[in-house]
Amino acid sequence: MSITVTTWSLEQTAPTDLLPAAAPEGDDVRIVRAEIPSPEFSRFLYASVGGDIRWTDRLSLSYAQWQEHLAKPGVETWVAYEKGTPAGYVELEAQEDGAVEIVYFGLIPAFRGRRIGGYLLSQGVRRAWDLAERWPELTPTKRVWLHTCSKDGEHAMDNYLRRGFKLFDTKVEQEPDVAAPGPWPGA
Repeated sequence: MSITVTTWSLEQTAPTDLLPAAAPEGDDVRIVRAEIPSPEFSRFLYASVGGDIRWTDRLSLSYAQWQEHLAKPGVETWVAYEKGTPAGYVELEAQEDGAVEIVYFGLIPAFRGRRIGGYLLSQGVRRAWDLAERWPELTPTKRVWLHTCSKDGEHAMDNYLRRGFKLFDTKVEQEPDVAAPGPWPGA
């Protein structure tokens, strides 16, 4: 069986494109960079955020493959914490010619709908724009881009548009209909 999936690619081409969201009121929400590459932690975030929306492409990666990816210059993981508990993350990856991709972004299901996502995305985009300040060997950021699809959360596209992203491409494809794996088998 297959399903029809629409994928939208969006971008910002200047730091002034960002329309930031305010921090959630009354919550103890912090955004912190995971500075030490940790395959265990990154896999936990990936599975916990994407398990209910069919994120499966990285589940088969070995520990060494995770480590290799996370050790690349310009790959950063920024984690949202609410009262000390991981709530979601944004993963950045530097690419050629000053492009930075937001490779993964999302919240653990229990933290969705609490105004954390807009704030996390805003902070992630800011960090994408100043990535070369932390990685001097990289070209300064000229473009921040991402893609989202019809399998992602119902508020994903609206959040991207409200943060100032502009649509630049749309693709419709058939994909295998895989079961959402949950954060761990049987969840």
